[in-house]
Amino acid sequence: MRLFTGLVLWAILFVLCWPIAIILLLLYPLIWLLLLPFRLLGFGLTLSLSLIMAVFMLPFAVFR
Repeated sequence: MRLFTGLVLWAILFVLCWPIAIILLLLYPLIWLLLLPFRLLGFGLTLSLSLIMAVFMLPFAVFR
């Protein structure tokens, strides 16, 4: 669904202002590479917080 939404938004941009849409299409891999460290950081942070929560919730799970 997210891919379809992005495609529809890009098509609307292409109809309204095609030069910006073409530039955006060409710059997309560069933008993806620039945002990759933040995605990895978010993934690591989510994993570490999930581990901490699991450790704190372990006694409740054992006694249930």
